[in-house]
Amino acid sequence: MEKVIIAPGKYVQGYDVLSNISRYVKPLGQKPLAIADNFVAGLVGGTVRESFLQDNMELILEQFNGECSRPEIERIQAICQSAGADVIIGFGGGKTLDTAKAVGYYAKIPVVIVPTIASSDAPTSALSVIYTPEGEFSEYLLLPKNPDMVMMDTKVISQAPARLLVSGMGDALSTYFEARANRASGHTTMAGGQSTQAAFVLAELCYKTLLADGLKARLAVESDVCTKAVENIVEANTYLSGIGFESSGLAAAHAIHNGFTHLSECHHLFHGEKVAFGTLTQLVLENAPLKEINTLIDFCQSVGLPTTLAEMGIKEATPEKLRIVAEGACAEGETIHNMPFPVTADAVVAALITADKLGAR
Repeated sequence: MEKVIIAPGKYVQGYDVLSNISRYVKPLGQKPLAIADNFVAGLVGGTVRESFLQDNMELILEQFNGECSRPEIERIQAICQSAGADVIIGFGGGKTLDTAKAVGYYAKIPVVIVPTIASSDAPTSALSVIYTPEGEFSEYLLLPKNPDMVMMDTKVISQAPARLLVSGMGDALSTYFEARANRASGHTTMAGGQSTQAAFVLAELCYKTLLADGLKARLAVESDVCTKAVENIVEANTYLSGIGFESSGLAAAHAIHNGFTHLSECHHLFHGEKVAFGTLTQLVLENAPLKEINTLIDFCQSVGLPTTLAEMGIKEATPEKLRIVAEGACAEGETIHNMPFPVTADAVVAALITADKLGAR
């Protein structure tokens, strides 16, 4: 099978880069349409407008209505067409960014993604998650290419709640271990082939960066400051993890995350918080060396990621509840089947119980 790596056309990261956003967007299009919710528009709108004004470019800023749904995508696509927009920019969180990706795909114009948080590795991916207007999951929209550009302004990101950056670390924490599992099993990745050496090295670097700078970054953003450690973690959460997961593959950690979504007790958790415990459970499934498991537990506890079922919100971890998680994780088509050995719901239940005991030690 061929090896494939995919990535955004350009990745830009730095302190206050939004003050120069027009310089980066200009090569992609002359009539940009931007979407953002009210909060994000108030946060970055002035800086962005001033940048385009200095470049003599008109910017249309349209309010995002809160849900990445078919009606919202079609509404913004119609605005693009009537305005003659030749590039779309998404500012904010995941649903805004996914909407911008989808509109760019259907309108056949370049896409610029500008996250205002670093809570997941989704911004760089060729994927939009579509919901119903009521907020229920509808479908995955697999896109033929990654965004043309991703911009990370660490001035904005460092002032977001620290828990969001930590959640991004939890999501990124799985990248190396899931890549390692896929490399052993030889399964096809989301990029459409097997992992390249470059993608696997990025996944490994992601993990090393988290261990080296995760705690320092959390402490910095708790004081609304940006340090070198914050810069490194933003890159790890977004670019290293983004390329690593998409071009090296997902495995048990994300499938177990999906299993946790079936329990109401876990609905308060962010994506990365659930993935972190899924990563610990994956290591138990693999019977990884205790030293490796303890390193992961120590990291999670240092930055504030859950390492027990109680910390996940499951105060009474009954066999029935764990069975719900396990069966969800092992559903047909789930990424847990990318592991290099067969995985059953019974095995996942046993691993969840053991991971909880290890985390509580």
